[in-house]
Amino acid sequence: MDVPKTGSFDGQRELWERSFTEDGAFFGQEASLPARWAAEAFRRDDAKRILELGCGQGRDSLFFARRGFFVTAADYSAAALKTLSEEAAVRGTASRIRTAETDARKVLPFEDGSFDGCYSHMLFCMALTLKELLFLASEIRRVLVPRGLNIYTVRHKGDAHWGKGACRAEDIWELDGYAVRFFDRQAVALLADGFSLEEVTEFEEGDLPRKLFYVAERRLETPVPGPAA
Repeated sequence: MDVPKTGSFDGQRELWERSFTEDGAFFGQEASLPARWAAEAFRRDDAKRILELGCGQGRDSLFFARRGFFVTAADYSAAALKTLSEEAAVRGTASRIRTAETDARKVLPFEDGSFDGCYSHMLFCMALTLKELLFLASEIRRVLVPRGLNIYTVRHKGDAHWGKGACRAEDIWELDGYAVRFFDRQAVALLADGFSLEEVTEFEEGDLPRKLFYVAERRLETPVPGPAA
């Protein structure tokens, strides 16, 4: 099956911008379960500077800040970041959170080795081509310190929505307008170049429930050159 060229999923950005504008707590306000697991892992690592990619309206970023981490919260939705900044001011965590409007398909606007840890909840299962995912993984390696932890979650092919709706590309299915990439363990391993894969745990979330992998991997001391942008 042909893989869409970069930019063919740009309509998803407009959809998420509208969703975040219409609902100030689209995913709820409580921290997710994987964020709680990740906070413990980062604390064991003595990590202090955390990057959250695809932070949305920031329920997990706010949680990390309350736990004492310095958080850079990145998303491509300006509406979501505005909600996060306002909520951080209300909760008194603004000094521990900075926001960055970024596109996960492009070079991340951070220096090499800027972060002790990186976290993303379901960002990798957005409408991203395999080439874009490999590039994103290489950018995460770049901005992490050696042996820094990258923790992410993705929906896997045991999920009830796998194979439902319209097939937009290999492993990407669109339901109610939202395009989702579903993973198997082989896909997780493919994105682990330059990392040591430490954990792949299955868990469930939500009322459906969604079925996901929780992935923890550690950046190797010597990074592997990533694909060109």
